[in-house]
Amino acid sequence: MSQVLTEPQVSQAYVTLRLHPAIELTDDEFFALCQLNRDLRFERTSQGDIIIMAPTGAETGIRNSSITGQLYNWAKRDGTGAVFDSSTGFKLPNGADRSPDASWIPRSRLATLTAEQKEKFLPLCPDFVIELLSPTDTLGVPQAKMDEYIENGAQLGWLIDPEVRQIHVYRPRQAVVILTDVVEIAADPELPGFVLDLREIWEPNV
Repeated sequence: MSQVLTEPQVSQAYVTLRLHPAIELTDDEFFALCQLNRDLRFERTSQGDIIIMAPTGAETGIRNSSITGQLYNWAKRDGTGAVFDSSTGFKLPNGADRSPDASWIPRSRLATLTAEQKEKFLPLCPDFVIELLSPTDTLGVPQAKMDEYIENGAQLGWLIDPEVRQIHVYRPRQAVVILTDVVEIAADPELPGFVLDLREIWEPNV
């Protein structure tokens, strides 16, 4: 049975505001809160609690840039989907609002959304998600988030832990695969031809 994600464990990287059941923010109110505090990154659990994440350090930032840049360059050549960075919010089917560090969605799915829906948090789960652990993250919370993505429709997920040079690979109805100290990883068959070069992730040039 997968872990129910209700709140982060105690960590310097997270602060949790317990709102439920005292306060129930609508989707529009939560979106407005995020827009008023653009220097912070917000997520919301399926139970309605708000998670506030502080800005990342330099090494995590450059790692994120490398991941998103590599995925974007592949997607531009491939042409079948769009890439989103960590500032993009998604309203998952279970009601949670999440912002993976990098994600990809086929254009065929995006075409079903209205222009108004695209102006706010996208009401769907990405097909492919990547989460990158920062030095202050504990492993349990990101693992639970990856389970949540898969349960809500993601077809592939990578949880990258640069401190131990590991990648946890998630797919529906499959056991998690952990790869250690590899220099690249391919996203076939879900994203044909996309290969992430991990050398800049393991040793960022800061």
